[in-house]
Amino acid sequence: MGQRTSLHDRHVAAGAKMVDFAGWDMPLHYGSQIGEHHQVRRDAGVFDVSHMTVIDVRGGDAAGWLRYLLANDVARLEAPGKAQYSLLLNHRGGVVDDLIVYRVAAGYRLVTNCATRRKVLIWLARNSPGYNVQVEERSHVAMLAVHGPNSITLACGALPGDCAGEVRQLGNFGALEHEGWLVARTGYTGELGIEVMLPGESAGELWGKLLAGGVKPVGLGARDTLRLEAGMNLYGQDMDENTSPLAANLGWAVSWRDQDREFIGREAVQRQRESREQDGGAVLAGLVLEARGVLRNGQQVQTDQGAGVITSGSFSPTLKQSIALARIPWGSQSCQVELRGAMAPLKIVKPGFVRFGKRIFE
Repeated sequence: MGQRTSLHDRHVAAGAKMVDFAGWDMPLHYGSQIGEHHQVRRDAGVFDVSHMTVIDVRGGDAAGWLRYLLANDVARLEAPGKAQYSLLLNHRGGVVDDLIVYRVAAGYRLVTNCATRRKVLIWLARNSPGYNVQVEERSHVAMLAVHGPNSITLACGALPGDCAGEVRQLGNFGALEHEGWLVARTGYTGELGIEVMLPGESAGELWGKLLAGGVKPVGLGARDTLRLEAGMNLYGQDMDENTSPLAANLGWAVSWRDQDREFIGREAVQRQRESREQDGGAVLAGLVLEARGVLRNGQQVQTDQGAGVITSGSFSPTLKQSIALARIPWGSQSCQVELRGAMAPLKIVKPGFVRFGKRIFE
């Protein structure tokens, strides 16, 4: 038996197929993975993502420490109520983890992946000596993600009434603190939505109100196809400790604005940038299969510039064709994959296939 979120019994009662996910018992789907995918694209769905690792950072050196620790620059979070996607890099420039950092009244909150929990906590401890910081894992904080075109309207009917109005006004990557809750316009689906962090003992009541208001439960299966359609990386597949952010299409999450800021991995990524300009390198691209078939993680592909590999691939319920993220040589113009003993052409596109329910590539 794995670890369980505070909503475990509600998942079971709803008929969820429970699976092990990085040591957690989590719902894969509640009957129809494709139906749940369409629910998020067309209306509103709620995910239990309480397995994510929530870490609070406080102390006089919190900002300076995070500016050293993270590739993106928390100095851009000028006041509480802002959030930012960022990366933990190692000294070789590889991705230890990707995360979202929130500026809150007491300091900062990090939300990292559950599968990387232990190594992230070790990494933070290893790099904290000499800094006046207090790092606290918030293991009793639950997290619900409500996404879809009708998500905010329906979610506000379930949130405490005195904060619903402010939630409606939140911009992308904005956040609101309310009596121990944190509500943010962040997510992993390419749809309108919010993520709610709240005490675990309050999660069941919120879950019940959301479902009573018309929001449907969605499992991890649809969460994966939704994030792939949105062109978002999955840690451990599309990137890891041996992957440069440049090869994961995440160079935008490395801030170079302050030329004097030293951060872990800066020198290595700078060398990678210079080398890339000289002789190219690997890039994470989007692939679209226009023939019948399904693209899968680990499949080899061939481009006009050499071989590549699919890091994430699946059938897209929205587009009704197979899509993938693949690491291929820089400058590739054509690509193909072997399917059923024959080579099938693939369209190369910028990562990101669907946004707000609509196809976004040419």
